Amino acid sequence: MKEILKLSPVLKDYLWGGTKLADMFGRDNGGKLIAESWEISVHNDGTSVCDNGKTFKEFLKENPTAVDKNGGSFPVLIKYIDAKQNLSVQVHPQDEYAQKYENDNGKTEMWYIVQADDGAGIYCGFKTNADKNQFLSKVNDGTVEDLLNFIPVKKGDCFLIDAGTVHAIGAGCVICEIQQNSNVTYRVYDYNRVDANGNKRQLHVDKALNVINFNAYKDVTGTEEFVSVGGGKQRKLTACKYFQCFELLLDGVYAIENSDSFVAINVIEGDCSVGSKNAVDGDSFFIPCGVKTEIKGNAKIILTRK
Repeated sequence: MKEILKLSPVLKDYLWGGTKLADMFGRDNGGKLIAESWEISVHNDGTSVCDNGKTFKEFLKENPTAVDKNGGSFPVLIKYIDAKQNLSVQVHPQDEYAQKYENDNGKTEMWYIVQADDGAGIYCGFKTNADKNQFLSKVNDGTVEDLLNFIPVKKGDCFLIDAGTVHAIGAGCVICEIQQNSNVTYRVYDYNRVDANGNKRQLHVDKALNVINFNAYKDVTGTEEFVSVGGGKQRKLTACKYFQCFELLLDGVYAIENSDSFVAINVIEGDCSVGSKNAVDGDSFFIPCGVKTEIKGNAKIILTRK
C-alpha cells in the first residue's frame, strides 16, 4: 500500500567527516565521525529504512508505481554531507561509461549549501580550458587545485555538478546533495592523506582522464527567484533529466498533489508536519506518486521529484 514514509539514514564515517550532522540533525554513529548521512537511498551500498520497518528498496519493490505512474526506478540518492576536511579532488563518470565499466549509473549531482564556515568554498571545474597532459602534470606534482575554479559559498547557495566535472567540497561546508542513484567516484588527488591503518586511499587517475570535461567551468544550475505559493514561497533550485529540486520556505499549509512523480522531502530547518507525521531539522520523507498530502508549519524544505 502506498503511504507517506519517514526514512532513517545510513551513516558513512569517511576520514574527512566531522560532528556537525550529529549536532545539527541528531545523527548518532556510535561516537564515530559522520561524513555522509544517506537519507533517501536504494543503492546497494546503503539503503535507508522506512518507519514501517521495511527497507526503502523493499517498499518500492512492493509498490512499483510509487516512483512514477509508469513504474520507473528511483532515480536519485539524497544525502547530507559534513566536510570537516576537504574532500578529494574527484570526478564522476557519465552514464554510458559507468554502466559499461562500473555496473552502476553515472553521477550528476546538486549541492545545496546548508551551512558554511567563513571562507569555505567548493572547487568546481577548471578556471580556463585545460588538457590531459596539463592536468596530469598538476596531479603528479600536487598542485592540481591551481587549475580548478574555486567558488566561495554561503548558506542557501546551490550548484548543479554535471558528470565529468572535476570538483571538491571544501572544508567547512555542510551540504544537502541530490544525485543520481550511483556510488561511482574517481579520485585524482587526496592530499596524501592516510586512513586509520596508515594507508593512502586509492586513486583512479586513468579512469578519470577518460571522463573529465576539460573545458572551462560554466554554471548551468539555473536557480530562480522565490515566488509566492500556497503556504509560503518557493524557488526552483535546479533541474536536469534525472531530477528537479525546489526550495520551499514554509509558513502555513502547502499542498502536494503529485499525480505523475514521487516527491522527496528534506527538512533543512524548522518544525512542521508531513501528513500526520511530525518533522524537525534533518528529517526526510518520501511521498509516493499519486498520494496527496499537506505540509504544515514553519520550515525550510528541499523538495525533489523526477
